[in-house]
Amino acid sequence: MPDATTVGPTTTDLYEVTMALSYLREGLTRPATFSCFVRELPADRGFLVAAGVEEVLDHLSRFRIGPDDIEVFAEALHRPTTDLAPLLGLRFAGEVRAVPEGRVVLAGEPLLEITAPLPQAQLVETLVLNRLTHQTAIAAKCTRCVLAARGRPVVDFSLRRTHGVEAGLRTARLAAMAGFAGTSNVAAAHAERLPVVGTMAHSYIEVFEDEEAAFTAFARAHPGPVTFLVDTYDVDSGVAAAARVLHALGRAEGSAIRLDSGDLGALAVRARAMLDRAELPGVGIVASGGLDEFAVDDLVRAGAPIDVFAVGTRVGVSADAPSLDSAYKLVAYDGRPVMKLSSEKVTAPGRKQVFRHPGCRDVIGLAEEPAPAGSVALLKTLMRDGVRCAPRTPLADARARLTADLAELPASARAIRSPVPVVPSTSTPLATLAGHVRRRIERAVLAPYDHFA
Repeated sequence: MPDATTVGPTTTDLYEVTMALSYLREGLTRPATFSCFVRELPADRGFLVAAGVEEVLDHLSRFRIGPDDIEVFAEALHRPTTDLAPLLGLRFAGEVRAVPEGRVVLAGEPLLEITAPLPQAQLVETLVLNRLTHQTAIAAKCTRCVLAARGRPVVDFSLRRTHGVEAGLRTARLAAMAGFAGTSNVAAAHAERLPVVGTMAHSYIEVFEDEEAAFTAFARAHPGPVTFLVDTYDVDSGVAAAARVLHALGRAEGSAIRLDSGDLGALAVRARAMLDRAELPGVGIVASGGLDEFAVDDLVRAGAPIDVFAVGTRVGVSADAPSLDSAYKLVAYDGRPVMKLSSEKVTAPGRKQVFRHPGCRDVIGLAEEPAPAGSVALLKTLMRDGVRCAPRTPLADARARLTADLAELPASARAIRSPVPVVPSTSTPLATLAGHVRRRIERAVLAPYDHFA
């Protein structure tokens, strides 16, 4: 199976190949524009966060169909390799305009638009959707966790249950972009220069005769602040043992205990009281175990004395909204705007731009429209002729964009429960074009069949 380093042209859906072959046979190789967007936000989402663009650019910059790819396609189609010869040597040589990573985006807005010769633009659809859909969903989930924590640190513990190692690496990066304080993922921490965090497992405690022996051994092996897992048997006994060890070793400052199960709010209150009575005010409390933004929000609202939230499975797989209603649709071919009229899936024609006014009051317009006064254009040209024309976005820059956009986003859209999304409007030129294209389609395609109605 392909991994992150071997993903290439064959990592696609078969119909991309069959369509591209037909286009080449028919000479349909003029420039086409495809727009990638999310139709509707999932429940309990007031916004999304653009992510995955950098990986899309990486993929497109090295996209080239070689002899090995032709053999794979031929095998899939049960045809001789000579039938696939028109695809040999094809590379991506188009333009990419996209919303840079870290920006808040809304439903219906193009995250990315590709303009390239039609077969090229068609063949890259699957990878573009895969990269953007997953990472945009995870980035929004992570961002909501940071909002729910209201300034308390959040760390990523998701690797062991993400849908594949590659997804775990991405989650750690996106969590950092969202403002997480660290990750347990050593490889991701090394690759992205992130703070790496970790404590111990219940199995470590069980190896020793009692908790005090386990905590003492762990502290001997690891100088500096330590975090002890206190709920293997009984929280009260665990906290008491942790307090004795920290006092005995003089290691209280900066150290912490971790709660991983049960009523975390009530247990944190009890643990905090015990630590204070033991004259350990500098020992913090870390909470983990099935947390996401909803649980974090509940704990913060209840006033639970938790210092750090460690989130894992539910965030790493975006459990409540594991997918997005994303689409990659043709909006123009050879200078001719096109649109889809399917029920509940109507698309808007033409190359587009998103104009953002203060407060994230966005207007979706045509790419050639001048930016309205007081607005900024979100989509930037990041690739021309298949070559990057802008440097890779540093993680710190993406984080800064997200922080700025969140400050502009209305509080009702940032709400954890029952958010009210901001709905972008449509510019007059785009609405006018859509009307013209619809009428053209109705005359050319639908009118001849009216007598069958």
